Amino acid sequence: MVRQLGELENAIMTRVWQWNRPVTVREVLLDLRSEREIAYTTVMTVLDKLHRKGWLRRERVGRAYRYEPVSSREAYTAALMNDAWATGDNPAAALVHFFGLMSPEQREALRDALRVAALFPTDPAAADSPESGAENRAESEPESGAGSGPDTGETGSGPAR
Repeated sequence: MVRQLGELENAIMTRVWQWNRPVTVREVLLDLRSEREIAYTTVMTVLDKLHRKGWLRRERVGRAYRYEPVSSREAYTAALMNDAWATGDNPAAALVHFFGLMSPEQREALRDALRVAALFPTDPAAADSPESGAENRAESEPESGAGSGPDTGETGSGPAR
């Protein structure tokens, strides 16, 4: 049931992003019914749930609500991945298994993302002062690795740390 609900949330969010305009429960319902039998109240409940989670905003128009996305598909995907990762007892093991499922193209996209992420400090204090962020990184990096580019977590010989 939980997996089905997640799949329905994804199917609804996909439509909302594709249509790129405010949508009603009835519009989503009619489109979903081309693929499966589904009740109006189910679609209404899922849209309301997505609204309460902060993924959709809604505006009352007459007796109905019109829903539209609050953020991008990429932000939604990232949040789903973070939620899934946070539910496990061993996040490192979950990542190892996740990486094992990735295609070479997905691994390359991950390497690119890690390079970009390394450009942004994760410490809020470092964001206030570029100099302090640079000093903190210099103190934590081994001397042989200092100045050799963004730290992507790769050693060049084997899996990421």
